[in-house]
Amino acid sequence: QLQLAETGGGLVQPGESLTLSCATSAVTFDLYAIGWFRRAPGKEREGISCISSGGSVTDYADSVKGRFTVTKDTAKKTVYLQMNRLKPEDTANYYCAAVWPISGSWCQYSGAASEYDHWGQGTQVTVSS
Repeated sequence: QLQLAETGGGLVQPGESLTLSCATSAVTFDLYAIGWFRRAPGKEREGISCISSGGSVTDYADSVKGRFTVTKDTAKKTVYLQMNRLKPEDTANYYCAAVWPISGSWCQYSGAASEYDHWGQGTQVTVSS
């Protein structure tokens, strides 16, 4: 069972930045595609980003495109979500999820939560002045 652990959440003011980490000790981490999802209070879970197993393919929801960047450090077995110019509407619990994909270029997040087999416990991000 692949175990994921998100860290890096916190309380920030609008316009500030945070970097979330999604770490695992799995030896085969480089074979997994990673997705980032979030759930705001009273709202449905939203897929916001993904990165392919090899790290060469990334994609972003329109709501975060241009502000968030996802990267993968295979040596550290960690995926990062750099979040810049945070807005109050970014307030949510953020989750990373992993799947062993059918191809090295696989990267899906929109409506793709059911594709992912392994989930972290989440980390809270609050953007408020």
